[in-house]
Amino acid sequence: MSRTTIKGQALADFLLKFDSNIDNKTLVALHPPCPKEVLDLLHKEEPPHPWWILHEDGAVNNKGVGAGIVLISPEGHHLMSVIDFNFYAINNDAEYEALINGLKIALEMGVLNLIVKSDLEFVVNQVNGGFQVRGPQMELYLRCTQRLLKKIREVRIECVP
Repeated sequence: MSRTTIKGQALADFLLKFDSNIDNKTLVALHPPCPKEVLDLLHKEEPPHPWWILHEDGAVNNKGVGAGIVLISPEGHHLMSVIDFNFYAINNDAEYEALINGLKIALEMGVLNLIVKSDLEFVVNQVNGGFQVRGPQMELYLRCTQRLLKKIREVRIECVP
């Protein structure tokens, strides 16, 4: 199964899980028009954007290489994705793959503010600029990660045990 298929299925499962909250099976809620005063106020000040949380973890074991990703919305909804990679990798590679795929999912969901929680201090410090990158493979992973991070308005990357 391709990564796109897995992400598409995760999104479909996520929407179906909360389908009972949607009255007429539409994702667009219709509201009465706002008064002009309210619209003028909204255009003057940009409202704060809520924070999403991304938990990611890559793993390598005798069964293969994979990643687990949980994206939590500001309302507390969990979008979960498990990815099974069909290639050889070391733990650092798997961790970067999990981070990159988690960032792609966040971007697809339109996330503007994101807190990333990762358990591998090595990767967190590389992304935050604390550790140097050694080797062409790690350099490619870091550049790809930085390119995705630039597309998100504000990001905090934290190391968790």
